[in-house]
Amino acid sequence: MVDDPSKPLPAVNAMREDWAVVDPLMGGTKAMRAAGTQKLPKWPKEEQEDYDNRLKLSTLLPVYSETVKNMTGRVFAEPIVLGEDIPKPIEAYTENFDRQGNNLQIWSQTFFTVALSHGLCHVLVEYPKTTDAEGNQTIVTKADEQAAGVRPYVVMIRPQQVLGWRSSSTDGKHTLTQFRYMESVEEDEGAFDTKSIDQIRVLEPGKWSVYRKKETTDKKLEWALHDKGVNSLKHIPLSTLYTGRTGYMTAKPPLLELAHLNVKHWQSQSDQDNILHVARVPMLAIIGVEDITWELKVGTASATKLPKDGDMKWVEHTGKSIEAGQSSLTDLEDQMRIAGAKLLQKEKQAVKTATQAEDEAAQELSPLETMAGQLEDVLDQVLQDYAEFTAEGEGGHVQVNGNFDSDFIPETTLPLLLNLATQGKISDETLFSELQRRNVVSQDIDWTEEQARIATQGPAEGPALGTL
Repeated sequence: MVDDPSKPLPAVNAMREDWAVVDPLMGGTKAMRAAGTQKLPKWPKEEQEDYDNRLKLSTLLPVYSETVKNMTGRVFAEPIVLGEDIPKPIEAYTENFDRQGNNLQIWSQTFFTVALSHGLCHVLVEYPKTTDAEGNQTIVTKADEQAAGVRPYVVMIRPQQVLGWRSSSTDGKHTLTQFRYMESVEEDEGAFDTKSIDQIRVLEPGKWSVYRKKETTDKKLEWALHDKGVNSLKHIPLSTLYTGRTGYMTAKPPLLELAHLNVKHWQSQSDQDNILHVARVPMLAIIGVEDITWELKVGTASATKLPKDGDMKWVEHTGKSIEAGQSSLTDLEDQMRIAGAKLLQKEKQAVKTATQAEDEAAQELSPLETMAGQLEDVLDQVLQDYAEFTAEGEGGHVQVNGNFDSDFIPETTLPLLLNLATQGKISDETLFSELQRRNVVSQDIDWTEEQARIATQGPAEGPALGTL
């Protein structure tokens, strides 16, 4: 078939090589084991049974997935703030952003997690079909929309779903003219069961089409047109969040080097566990016995007769390779810690306009803070697409307020803060705030209310907050 909608672009195949590294890491130990020899090579001359047992015992230190989770938590340290310029109907949509019960905050966290782990993620603004089987328009007025509960909503398109795209360039600006992706839908089967059907959706400005596999006259399965429709927009309502952009619609995971280190740690940890298993089981060595019919009995109530000059003893591992292996694992963990923290390292960013260049010096932003700003832009575009579908004019803006300070170790900084508070160099309120920043005290506790509680609880048996 020449026009095969399922054929991915070479650029997609190139990105999939990187996703093959991060996908199992995001899936945890179960996914890493399922990857088999792709992530845990089989040793030369290793029996399959021995390999299978080694694989079953291997466990993943989830550095990559935890780093993605922690960095996402920093971006959403504070709730997303809705601007006053957002129309009320669109503001109401944010309470059920995807029509699956997820509000803007929850949906955006998942969206950002995928973008951070894989380098990019897409969001499509959809609108329910408003024509009947004969193609007649069933929704005409806003009253019709409200009566039918019809409204725009978002669909997250994960990078692994994407098959390809086309774009045109005018005055250096890329405009998306076609976008293809794979999706799975469920349909009822019988009285109680359901079946999952793979289909390809093709988006173009003002229209869409869906392809499914169908049997041809010669009993072959080929992708054929299944459904199609139109919408009122003159552009494809798709927005992309890049965290490691390499080109138009292409990216690489910003923490890819951390991913490679995590895979290396998975392999090294497996080796270490295996050698520990061997070292813990001493081997019995028998010297000077050549009679193959000789019977060996081992036990506390058994005696073994050895020939003259024969010897028998337990041979144990010296432990040198164990120490070397553990040292290597420790070094790997230090390297992963450094690689994971790079998103918080400040970078010089050029200011946006000549006026700003005159008024201020170059700003210092961490890559994570820049990503949060890009997330704001994507969400603003989504709201604008909402507005265009509902004829609201402007969609408004949101603000993402995260915590982009460099990592600090509570075990190191807390004693210093407590000492400063004891000496009166910082206030109790500042100390309380710093404890919250380090997640030692819950973010839900308000200082004024806590101060009132302290005043009413009576004399403390131990030192006060500022004298701990």
